[in-house]
Amino acid sequence: MSSKPAAGQNLPNHLIREKSPYLQQHVNNPVDWYPWGDEAFRRATKEQKPIFLSIGYATCHWCHVMARESFEDYGVAALLNMHFIAVKVDREERPDIDSIYMTACQQMTGQGGWPLTIIMTPDKKPFFAGTYLPRKSRTGMTGLEELLRKVARLWQEKQDTLVAAAEQLTASLAEIPDQPPGETADRSLLRNGYEEIAASFDPVNGGFGGAPKFPTPTKILFLLRYWKRTGSDPALRMAEQTLDAMCCGGIHDHLGGGFHRYSTDTAWRIPHFEKMLYDQALLLMAFTEAWMATKNPVYRRTAEAIIAYVARDLSSPEGAFISAEDADSPGGEGAFYLWTKKELDDILGPRDGPYAAALFHVQKEGNFFSAETGPGKNILFLNPGNGNCPEDETRITGIRNRLLAGRQKRPRPQRDGKILTDWNGLMIAALAQSSRTFENPEYYRAAETAMHVILGRLQVPDGGLLHRYCEGEAAIPAFADDYAFVIRALVELYETSFDPAWLQKALDLDQYLRRHFSDTGGTGFFTTSDEGEVLITRKKEVYDGALPSCNSMILTNLVLLGHLTGDPVHEEQASGLADAFAGIIRISPSAYSAYLCGLDHLLGPASDVVIAGEGSDPAAGEMIRIVRDRYLPSVTLHFRTPQASPVLDAVAPFTRTMTGQNGKPTAYVCTGRTCSVPVTTTEALQALLSEKK
Repeated sequence: MSSKPAAGQNLPNHLIREKSPYLQQHVNNPVDWYPWGDEAFRRATKEQKPIFLSIGYATCHWCHVMARESFEDYGVAALLNMHFIAVKVDREERPDIDSIYMTACQQMTGQGGWPLTIIMTPDKKPFFAGTYLPRKSRTGMTGLEELLRKVARLWQEKQDTLVAAAEQLTASLAEIPDQPPGETADRSLLRNGYEEIAASFDPVNGGFGGAPKFPTPTKILFLLRYWKRTGSDPALRMAEQTLDAMCCGGIHDHLGGGFHRYSTDTAWRIPHFEKMLYDQALLLMAFTEAWMATKNPVYRRTAEAIIAYVARDLSSPEGAFISAEDADSPGGEGAFYLWTKKELDDILGPRDGPYAAALFHVQKEGNFFSAETGPGKNILFLNPGNGNCPEDETRITGIRNRLLAGRQKRPRPQRDGKILTDWNGLMIAALAQSSRTFENPEYYRAAETAMHVILGRLQVPDGGLLHRYCEGEAAIPAFADDYAFVIRALVELYETSFDPAWLQKALDLDQYLRRHFSDTGGTGFFTTSDEGEVLITRKKEVYDGALPSCNSMILTNLVLLGHLTGDPVHEEQASGLADAFAGIIRISPSAYSAYLCGLDHLLGPASDVVIAGEGSDPAAGEMIRIVRDRYLPSVTLHFRTPQASPVLDAVAPFTRTMTGQNGKPTAYVCTGRTCSVPVTTTEALQALLSEKK
């Protein structure tokens, strides 16, 4: 039984002034939580107590479980408040803190995840790490109560031993891995990366590896580029089979659009029900590029459904995009998305109810069970190959719309309403790409509006960015990911609108990034600024997990900026960055799929197309469509108009002499340092692009 609360113990703790939705979830815990900051560390030093650090995020299911079991328990709170200084961190607000202590957890335990539980010295050096812990010990798991008592005793009796262990672990975190000397990033990295991905491919269910199965869209993007570069049909088939399986599986929200975070099984049917903005952005890129490569209508419909979901459910009042939707809702994890057969029959009636039940595998006894949601519940999924539902598309669309309307009446999962600069950068980039691919100007307008929010509310006078906007407050100095993803978004906005102001802004942020994040004593980019908070180590990230690493995205950005500006300095920097990590990446190149995408473009051959003409000329528009209608991931495109020329001359001076011939729109196709003879007909441009295939 929990201890009875003492008088005043249910008052808000030190998180009361925080904006983070995750921290606000814990503001009324009996635990005397502090936010990360000097106040907590000063008190820990003064009282000589260890710090109990808990890292999570607002839509994390197991964070909610640990909160209910332990942090709302007065007995656990008494232990924490007496023997520790308790600190809460939102990993999405402070990815720098999360990255350091997650690495410590992985080194100490061989695994990681959230909630992340760290116990450390007052000077932030960890000596215990774990993830979810139950309140009471049970088979194979130490309970939090037992752990806290044990650590409190050891801190009193053997503090020197704990401090020595913390010092040793911290020293190992600060070590920079040795890299083989003289490594060069070459095509063997692309080939080896492809072979590793192929070896991990699930030929039955699609995807890579076993359960739990994550979408890993950067692997799809690399496979599409590898197919385009080499003509490897197996690469394309792996990408298609994975996208098809995800489209049909329960990981896909067949009613509302978008995708859940991952599948707990190998067949993509049983999702972990969170929906994250970054997943929607990266999957939108993957489905958009897959449509460009194959013209499969399923991919376009899936991409457009992702956009519809984000516009409806993840848009902020300001016009940017919020972070996530929770897995939990009243009724238990996933309850918002689950159906009984009776619910289908009640909404759809005797004609469409049985049809929909057969289509979506809804059974009276249920196809999904959890202790929270009870029996008879179903996840909607389709048979593989049935994602297009060509037999009666109109009927199925009507069924989906009626079920969605019914679902909208249910209590919704909570949403994390904070605006993150890096995740918005990804979504803006994906929307801009989709706008030009699907010729939908509404998508561009949404991307443009969101970018104005980022630059208007999250940029500071010296040109730098802030990381988070929430409840009217912009805060936290931006990380390298913020700059990298926003620069990519600005490039995509430029290639969609051809407004050179976007390209100039990308160049300005690139200069700021290089000034404050590059390793002046070596190579690559740190996650944190040289003006940021000093933590126990300053990390460089290159591993591409659920998100591309900052260094991988910067590699792609430098290649794009080099081609779009014609400035060889960008290409030289890209080559140096690629070489800097080649030794590490050669060990397991499939773990760096976003890096491989950038390397593919860097190694080339890559082409730059410049079309000169009047913006209102239909013939110029047709030339642009000819370029955009093809899957050309290593081609950049300028549209040079008289109106844009003065600014374009400054940011892309190599285009100055590329003008219309004989009053006609004119295309120039350049590869390396050589440009083709200018052409003024669509047929000639098509022939040139075919040559560049």
